[in-house]
Amino acid sequence: MKRLALTLPKRLARTGGNSGVFVKLAYLVNTYPRASHSFIRREIAALERRGHEVLRLAMRSDRGGLKDPADIAEDQRTQHLLEMGAVRLIGPALGWVLRHPVGALRALRLALRCGGRAEGGARLRHVIYWLEAAEVARRCKLAGVVHLHAHFGTNSATVAMLAAEMGGSRWSFTVHGPEEFDAPVALSLGEKITRAGFVVAISSFGRSQLCRWVDTGHWDKIAVVHCGIAPERFAPVALPQGPHLVAIGRFAPQKGFALLIEALAQVPEVRLSLVGDGELRGQIAAAVAAHGLQDRVDFLGWQDEAGVTRALADATALVLPSFAEGLPVVIMEAMAMGRPVIATAIAGVPELVTPQTGWLVPAGDAGALAEAMATLAATPPARLAEMGTAARARVLDRHDIDREAARLAALFGET
Repeated sequence: MKRLALTLPKRLARTGGNSGVFVKLAYLVNTYPRASHSFIRREIAALERRGHEVLRLAMRSDRGGLKDPADIAEDQRTQHLLEMGAVRLIGPALGWVLRHPVGALRALRLALRCGGRAEGGARLRHVIYWLEAAEVARRCKLAGVVHLHAHFGTNSATVAMLAAEMGGSRWSFTVHGPEEFDAPVALSLGEKITRAGFVVAISSFGRSQLCRWVDTGHWDKIAVVHCGIAPERFAPVALPQGPHLVAIGRFAPQKGFALLIEALAQVPEVRLSLVGDGELRGQIAAAVAAHGLQDRVDFLGWQDEAGVTRALADATALVLPSFAEGLPVVIMEAMAMGRPVIATAIAGVPELVTPQTGWLVPAGDAGALAEAMATLAATPPARLAEMGTAARARVLDRHDIDREAARLAALFGET
């Protein structure tokens, strides 16, 4: 119970256990599901295993980008509001507004105020969020939803806040970063924290960043609940022979893959597999060619969960060269499979990766990254196996999805 008290603010903590008193929930995400949102799917499934009923709401789908059968099935369970088309969305939304005029007007004023804080002004976009909020409030009411929870402190949290303001259910949201921390004023992050029933940060670092934007009187509503993994889906696998690293993520500037290629060129004994794709694919491939690394770098493209598991099984360690993160789930998955991790010391990463489980390096330092890779290559296999065992123990202690879902359920009001 002591550990729970450290994780949940005192006034939000409930007694543990699954007593049979459940809450009808709605989850709201801007685009859902996505290949990178497996942690949300796992969280919902864990809440449903506890007996909660969860209505899945999203503005849009990423159907064309889904490969994992579990994501495809989740897409079919999700209601995507913008697929209705503008006319079919506006009609029911305005009907809700007419039935709740006081709350709707109050929410419209709030939307315009928040829109005025955005860079360049975004009042029209926030009017659209207001209409979306009316439809979200209507659907939650029809479904008997008691609590609405948004993932990410961006526009999904805006819609949830406006829905609550115009007569919807109580609400909360989870902040992941780094996007929310890059533009807290434009996103009205302080306003959202103040108005929400509670706010979830996925790391202590994330909680500290949220505390910057509200008065100390609101700090006790900001809880740390980790993203989780299902331990049985990521069993430990024996380490392969030879130094072989894998990097997994979107080919975007914040992921630092160009720096990784620069570092790899300094460590000739290491091979690298890249899992992912994105707008910088051409630039990264050009860097690989410029350094003459074609025989040491494999581009594996996007992979479903099974493909990611295979890539981790084939690697000696995971490398994460990111410039900005929240707390990547791929680190949890790698550690659960008994893989040491080389990562940049940013955001919540040092809360999980320790000297016993891997190597932390300064972000943006190709030399330090290369040195860590060389150290890994020179580390005896027995020592790497010990680090992998410690990594699995640490992640299972901190990121078991059923344990984290129990803490989240306590916040939702399960008693």
